[in-house]
Amino acid sequence: MNDKKIFDLANSKFLSKELSLIESDVSERCICASLKGYLEKEIEKYSKYKKYHVDVEYNRNAGHVKTIINSDFKVIQVTCDLIIHSRGEDEKNDNLIALEMKKSYQSEEKKNADRERLIALTRSEKNNDVWSFDGKTFPRYVCGYKLGIYYEIDLPNRIILIEYYRGGNLVGKDIKRLKN
Repeated sequence: MNDKKIFDLANSKFLSKELSLIESDVSERCICASLKGYLEKEIEKYSKYKKYHVDVEYNRNAGHVKTIINSDFKVIQVTCDLIIHSRGEDEKNDNLIALEMKKSYQSEEKKNADRERLIALTRSEKNNDVWSFDGKTFPRYVCGYKLGIYYEIDLPNRIILIEYYRGGNLVGKDIKRLKN
């Protein structure tokens, strides 16, 4: 089972059981907190992922506020809406999934800032001079997430747009239709 399949299974269950929560137009934080439970149940099923934690708005990296370097080489503090990571327990494979959630009525500027963050978060520290990683100390800037997910809720059109990022690139899109 890979990271995307785990997310897709958890998201499918979440959408089928928590539709009324989404339809009530609660905050992204509330929706992410609910999705967290479904992700935890899925990762618990696979020994490969049992060491991972699902956290909402987690903003620490080895005791420091998480930062990334964007495409303009600006250092930006980052707090993802939801992440799956080992909380530093597995230094070589700490970061599994980073998810950014937006409502469709948010500005394109905010949506694109989330996408830019996912691009930076999913870049590999080993393929870029900006990040140092020796397997013992954490990189100064957070990166190396295996999968980035942009999750946009469009209530008026009753769809969820999902974009998948790997290695700093958009690698796929999916649209989930909300049931009536």
